[in-house]
Amino acid sequence: MLINCAAYKEGRKLDEIPVEKISDYIARDDCFVWVALKDPEPAELDVMQREFGLHELAIEDARHGHQNPKVEEYGDSLFVVVKTVDLVEGELKVGEVDIFVGKNYVLSVRSESQQSFLGVRARSEREPHLLKHGPSFVVYALMDAVVDHYFPIVEALEDELDKIELNMFENAAERSNIKRLYQLKRKVMVLKHVVSPLMESAGKLYGGRVPAMFANSQDYFRDVYDHLNRINASIDAIRDTINTAIQVNLSMVAIDDSEVNKRLAAWAAIFAVATAFAGIWGMNFKWMPELDWRYGYPAALGLMASVCSYLYVRFRKARWL
Repeated sequence: MLINCAAYKEGRKLDEIPVEKISDYIARDDCFVWVALKDPEPAELDVMQREFGLHELAIEDARHGHQNPKVEEYGDSLFVVVKTVDLVEGELKVGEVDIFVGKNYVLSVRSESQQSFLGVRARSEREPHLLKHGPSFVVYALMDAVVDHYFPIVEALEDELDKIELNMFENAAERSNIKRLYQLKRKVMVLKHVVSPLMESAGKLYGGRVPAMFANSQDYFRDVYDHLNRINASIDAIRDTINTAIQVNLSMVAIDDSEVNKRLAAWAAIFAVATAFAGIWGMNFKWMPELDWRYGYPAALGLMASVCSYLYVRFRKARWL
């Protein structure tokens, strides 16, 4: 679906243009074209390929989707893939933005993403002194919008981890804590697989050898890289904390189990003494001490109660009961 198709000159919007006029405008040296598509049909991509003269391998990647974040050069054009991440009902939904960049055009193709870039276009049009840098600034603005959207995702994951840790210390024996920690770890790894390759890709657009069209925009992409570096560090910290929390929770469960085992062992010892006395006096031998004594039965019960009480007190002092 076509979202926008406009031509720009010296950082200012000339006009919305029809798709069939794209090739006419990109043939000019004094302007560039910015087109945005969302979940396009194959026929739409075919039209864009003809109008922009896009490389068939890049179009194939955009058509099939599910690409890792990357930056690829095709002659004097560039193909950039970034991943969007949305938090929907507690789950991370990963989308994709494929960006085709040339000397005087930018084509962004958004797939399976809830994130809108209308604000990016509006912001760029309010800053003509930056937009006059041309397609390179548009690529920066798109990448910056995607990366900035990662920050609230990281904060949401940190908040979820804090809640799990709080519940873990209040209800240490609940095995559900382990399940929640592993679910959170899976979310963190999804975000990690989005951020790490994008860091490498952003690094190709500043410092050292960069495509000629990005030579004057390196500072902007360094800013994107710095944001990604911060996010990546936060992800690593969350992942390390999750691993530690899992170990702590397992240890606390083991401690709780140990307490239960100690109580069971203490009661077993107390009843074992009574069972031993009863077993001895229950033997039907003729010559047994105190067998015919009038007070033998209550004395036996009293002895059992005394020994059991003594053991109970000792176990209480040892905090086994």
